[in-house]
This record gives sequence, C-alpha cells and structure tokens, in this order.
Amino acid sequence: MSSILGISAFYHDSAACILINGKIIAAAQEERFTRIKHDSNYPSNAVEFVLNFAKLKLSEVDQIIFFEKPFLKFERLLETYVAFAPKGFLSFSKAMPVWIKDKLFQKNLLQNKLMNHDKHYDKKKNNIYFSDHHLSHAASAFFPSPFDEAVVITADGVGEWATTTVAVGRDNNLEIKKEIHFPHSLGLLYSAFTYYTGFKVNSGEYKLMGLAPYGKPNYVNEILKIVDIKEDGTFRLDQNYFNYATGLTMTNSKFDYLFGQKPRNPKSEKLTQFHMDIAASIQKITEDIMIKLAKSVQKEYGSKNLCLAGGVALNCVANGKILKEKIFENIWVQPAAGDAGGALGAALALWHIDQKNPRNINNEDDMSGSYLGPEYSQSEIENELKRLGANFKTLNESEIINQTSKDLSSGNAVGWFQGRMEFGPRALGCRSILGDPRSPEMQKNLNLKVKYRESFRPFAPSVLAEDLHNWFEFNTPSPYMLMVSNIKKNLQISMTNDEENLFGIDKLNVKRSEVPAITHVDYSSRIQTVHKSTNPKYHKLITKFKEITGCPILVNTSFNVRGEPIVNTPEDAFNCFMGTELDNLVIGNCYLIKKHQDVSLKKDYSDKFELD
Repeated sequence: MSSILGISAFYHDSAACILINGKIIAAAQEERFTRIKHDSNYPSNAVEFVLNFAKLKLSEVDQIIFFEKPFLKFERLLETYVAFAPKGFLSFSKAMPVWIKDKLFQKNLLQNKLMNHDKHYDKKKNNIYFSDHHLSHAASAFFPSPFDEAVVITADGVGEWATTTVAVGRDNNLEIKKEIHFPHSLGLLYSAFTYYTGFKVNSGEYKLMGLAPYGKPNYVNEILKIVDIKEDGTFRLDQNYFNYATGLTMTNSKFDYLFGQKPRNPKSEKLTQFHMDIAASIQKITEDIMIKLAKSVQKEYGSKNLCLAGGVALNCVANGKILKEKIFENIWVQPAAGDAGGALGAALALWHIDQKNPRNINNEDDMSGSYLGPEYSQSEIENELKRLGANFKTLNESEIINQTSKDLSSGNAVGWFQGRMEFGPRALGCRSILGDPRSPEMQKNLNLKVKYRESFRPFAPSVLAEDLHNWFEFNTPSPYMLMVSNIKKNLQISMTNDEENLFGIDKLNVKRSEVPAITHVDYSSRIQTVHKSTNPKYHKLITKFKEITGCPILVNTSFNVRGEPIVNTPEDAFNCFMGTELDNLVIGNCYLIKKHQDVSLKKDYSDKFELD
C-alpha cells in the first residue's frame, strides 16, 4: 500500500488530502475546523482528519508533498521589488521578516508542524517534496477528470511566477507548455476590480460575478486601456494603474482617475449603478480572455477535451460561456479549483508524473461527487444534539424525506446536513440550506434573514440530472455547480419596459421565471445536477419534492451565514440553525423544528462573522 499526503498552506484556503494507491480517500479545508474563513495557517486539523479517515499514522505515510515551491516564490518577490525599486519599500519591509522567519525555510517549518501529529515521525526520513503551484492546479484538473487526454488551462492570482498556464495531459503524463508570468495576471485583474467595488480580495470575487448581471458593460473600453489582449487570449497589464506588485492596495490613483471614482468604502457607501456597470465590464473582459485562450489552445493542440483549475476557474459564468461556444466537446472543472485543490493536485502529480503510476479513468470522474470530508454516524449526531440541549425527533430515512419535502413545499427554509462534507467552496447537498425555487420571496428572505448578506446575491438550483434538459438551456452534467446556463425560454417571464428601466438591484423583485428563487436577473442559473450514484439521499429528497410540486429543483446555498465557513460538525449546524431564521434542521435522521427549541439557546449571528 502506497500513501501520499498533500498539503496546501500559507496563502489562503489551506487544505490537506490523502491518496492511497493513487485513489483520493479524503480531503478538507482547514477553515471548516477552525471556523476562520479562508484560513491560511498550517492545516493541522485537516491533516489530522485525513490521516484518521485513512486509518494511518503520519509515520506510516510514504510521501508528503507541498503544493508550491517557496524558494521560487521568494525569488519572484525579490526580483519584483528590485524591478520596481524604490517604489514599494513599505510593502517589502513588511513582507521580509515573515519570509526570513518562516516561509523561506518552509521545509523545516513543515517538519516541525508534522511532528506534532506523530512523535514517531522521523525528520531524517526525508520524504517531503515540493510541487510547482500551477502544475498542482493542472494535475488537480486533469488526473481526476474523465478524460484520457485533454488541454488544461489554469488561471489564478499568482503561483511562483506563473499566473496562467496551458498544459497537455495524456494518460498519466501532464506537461505545462506555456505560461503567462507575474505581474500579468487575470486573477489579480479581477481581484483589483473586487477591491475597487468595495469587496474583499480573495473572498468577494463571487459577489462581483453575482453583481455583473445588474449592470451593463459600459467600461470595457476603459479596461482595454489597462489590459492589452491579443487574439490568442494572452494579455499584458499596464502596471501604471495597479498597486499590487509593490503596494498594500490593488489599484492606485491613476486607476481611480481613469474610471472616475475612488474605490467604494463598503462601510459608508452603497452600491450604485456605476459599481454594477464596472462589475459587468470586468466580467465581460474575463469571459473574452478565457474564450480567446480556449479557442487558441484548441486550435493549437486539437484536443476535444478541456480541463480548468485555479481561482479563475470558479468563475462559473465564464465556464458556461466557453461551453456554449462549443470550442471543446467536453469541459471538466476541478470542484476545489482554488488553492485548496492544490493539495490534491500536488499529491496526484507525485503519484502519476514522478512515480509513473497508471491512471484508472472513471467515466464520471474520480472526485466521488467531491464528498471527501468528515461524516458523523447517527449515534454521534444524536449524542451531540442531546449535549447541546436540542429538541429533536429521530425518524427513518423515508420519513425524513417525506417530512423535509413537505416542509420545503410549504415555503420553509431547511438546514440539510448529511453524509460527508464537500471539498471545495460549494455546498453540494451535504452541508446545504434548501428552499422552494418557486417562491418569489425565497431569494431575498434567504439572503437577508438566513445568510445575513447582500440581497442581490443569486442562489443555485439543485436539479435532478434526468430533468435538466426540461428546465435549462443546457444538457451537460454539472455536479459541482461550476457551469451557468439560462432557464428554458418557455419558463421565462419577460420584463416589461418599466421593469427593464428599474435601478439595477430593484430588478431583484421582478419575477423572471416559474422558478424565480434560482433565476438571476439575466435569466441565468448556476446549475448543480444531482446524480443518484453520488448523492442518493439528496436525489431522493428532490424526487419527493417533485412528486409533491411537479418541480425537480431545490434552491441550494451553503449552510453558513455571511463570513462563516460552511458548517462541518453537528454543533456548527445547530449553532447556525439557532442563530438564523431557518425553520427546520435535518441532521442525518434527526429532525428539528425551530419553534420547538429552547429560546435560551438562540444565538445572535447577525454580526458574529466579519463581512466577506
């Protein structure tokens, strides 16, 4: 038996995963254990979890691999500061002590952290390896995919030097063919506009994408003054407008002058039509770059399959546009496309590329629905709920399905906690908040009363895979909520002229389809197809809901409030239930009603977590 432990850490979304004989056994992000969103610290809890799940001690693990090369990253930092000197000295002086103390000697740091897991772990074993950041991303996209060959595009902020790469995968080989280097970065460009519109970098990019349909791309020409995009999708950013290479902010005063305003202060300034138009403009530019890149690499390498990873691959709107253009026959996106997935990719790269082990290609994929995290037995759940003072009933599975589907069809918001936690940023029906998509109020109510977040943010539909084509202009499996497509024309409700002329966010209150809670203002939806093979209990729930309502769709959003990581344990779930206006909670086969709970257990969640 051969085992590999993969680790990503020290930037954002630290994570760990374990492979046994090349098979993905377990993976999880550190944030789920510490309750610190995007936790970047050494993933002590995640490592502990994957080891325990695999029934291994650290001293029994054959290889340990880190997702990037710190020396190359340090080289990039130094060369950047030299190139821009004397500009950026403040940023340089802040970064250096951290690098010299910890990051530069990461192997030693890792060894010391690893020894905390197992006193028998031997430093002299010398079994720690380092992967390249973008190779880790590319490997996470290609090796678990259902393809024997594919072109792989990775795009994010920055790894060591690379920000965008093109790789070619064939069987158990994967080779990076082309790279775009820092400071020219599509991820950092998008993050610059995230910062400019008043959202948090490395966290608020989803908001920018969700805001875009409320605006018009009126600032595309201005953006094209700072980004030179070639016909093949390669690009260069004019550094005169940005501050991220050497400064402590993303943009500068020249950037502000070009667009006519300073960055929005989220504490004192509301979103205006200007910010919606800015969001629409950068989203359009991002889509154009990704489509051009996809077309040029397909033409060059002739593959019918595309794999995507890196933070930009979480832009499901751009993914949907690439699919719609029919550039490739098939597209597969790594569900943990950001840095968390780097832990997985590094381990897979070591297994297949370095150790030359063959691949067993799975027709669906090798991610097991991305249900790779912790799970709790029925007795563990019951004991935990009793300890917390919860009032609950234990039902059998068919009673749970019947009761929950009735609650949902009556308009209740339900916390749904089942099986293994998802790996990656999306809740996929195991740590989810569910609602009725037919309700015109559901989107606004879930945002304001449950998630405590901006009312404009859209919700995703979980749809039975077999019913997908009847409801969406789309007929491709999308199990990881990483593709966007439109509601079928016959289900859309056209806006009147008066409604079209409403101020952006006011359009939120206009009913746009038969399933308004999952229909964005532009008639789009971020689709999750639910498959009996990967999540049978969730599939049964939606099937029962369809029997009652005729609708094979549920609203699915992650089980958390704004700024909080997705819930991991029954205690996390109960606390969130008691801190929000959720009506019901279903954990395993335990069924809870809010109004039957002890009011003294109520939590105030409205300002518990920092705005993300």
